[in-house]
Amino acid sequence: MPKKTIASVDPRGKRVLIRVDFNVPIEDGRITDDRRIREAIPTIKSVIDRGGRAILVSHLGRPEGTGFEAEYSLKPCAGRLAELLGKPVEFPSSDCTDAASGAAVGALKDGQVVLLENLRFHKGEKKGDAAFAAKLAAYADVYVNDAFGTCHRPDASMVAVPKTLVGKPRVVGFLVEKEIKFLADALKKPAKPFVVVLGGAKVSDKMGAIEHLLPKADAVLVGGAMAYTFLAAMGKKVGNSKVETDKLADAKRAIDLAAKLKADLHLPTDHVCSTMFAEHGGDIEVFDEAIKDGYMGLDIGPKTQLKFALTIGKAKTVVWNGPMGVFEWPPFAVGTRAVANAIAEATGKGATTIVGGGDSAAAVEKFGLAARMSHVSTGGGASLEMLEGKPFESVDLLDNA
Repeated sequence: MPKKTIASVDPRGKRVLIRVDFNVPIEDGRITDDRRIREAIPTIKSVIDRGGRAILVSHLGRPEGTGFEAEYSLKPCAGRLAELLGKPVEFPSSDCTDAASGAAVGALKDGQVVLLENLRFHKGEKKGDAAFAAKLAAYADVYVNDAFGTCHRPDASMVAVPKTLVGKPRVVGFLVEKEIKFLADALKKPAKPFVVVLGGAKVSDKMGAIEHLLPKADAVLVGGAMAYTFLAAMGKKVGNSKVETDKLADAKRAIDLAAKLKADLHLPTDHVCSTMFAEHGGDIEVFDEAIKDGYMGLDIGPKTQLKFALTIGKAKTVVWNGPMGVFEWPPFAVGTRAVANAIAEATGKGATTIVGGGDSAAAVEKFGLAARMSHVSTGGGASLEMLEGKPFESVDLLDNA
């Protein structure tokens, strides 16, 4: 059921509690990737430009939940948001529910913004605690969920707060609306050929997506470390490559399902390997098919890169979740870059291309290709669960359009 958006609410004079996802990487007090903050701007501006009072709440990292921890403070996010909005952002204290935060919310005037401190400084956030949620809900005349990266979690700010606010407007922001449009609606009936590209470390992370998407897909391309569990399940020699031995039966089941559905499941046929899991220092060699003992696969090889790129080039819809190798290290980034380039070119030819969050999003940002994709998700775990077809309670609770 489509959900009401912030565009359908008149925020003038109202306190609008916006759950954003400012869980951004911070090193030495400096934000290294502000994409999640940038993606929240349209919703925030929609509220303040129409005379609403924006109260922003978010988590950051994984603090203990026993109070303030400086390294997980949202203060750098308040500073960056102020730069992006071109106006002050109040940042009251070290606790999102104390008297100082309450006073800052109470003092808000129309068109102003306050960002409260990290929700996860309270254990109640992760526990979905109703008493903690009631304190947050007391700030709000309107609730907005614009935190796609946390939509799959039952945290207090995602589920208990909207439950508490029955009778008041509870809507999605523009980012969550866009994520659902691409990750759920576009994949109900994808334009064909539909190509799914899956990578990353673990088969266990992707089995749900594989089994949900195989019946719809014309081709599923598998790379990354997870490919070696598939190849091992087929009896191939994978040397010292990472294999999830407890997932061999799952991999075999997916291979059998692909055969039964007559879906093309493509695995790497050649591999860029090294004797060490390190950027430098190991002996690097490319192997066709069998990988020699003592070597581990760290990227797809040139033949596989070409085959994957040609398959992507024919697609009308592409979904990509997970890199093809250790893309953070230049010697093993070539396969991921080749896939990213092929997807960008497919977009240019009219294909709908969707990049799951997490490492895939980091890769397209790193390669300067994010703007050439139809959609780059802000949520790794959330996008994966949506690709598995799972419902989100945090969204189901909101008002229907």
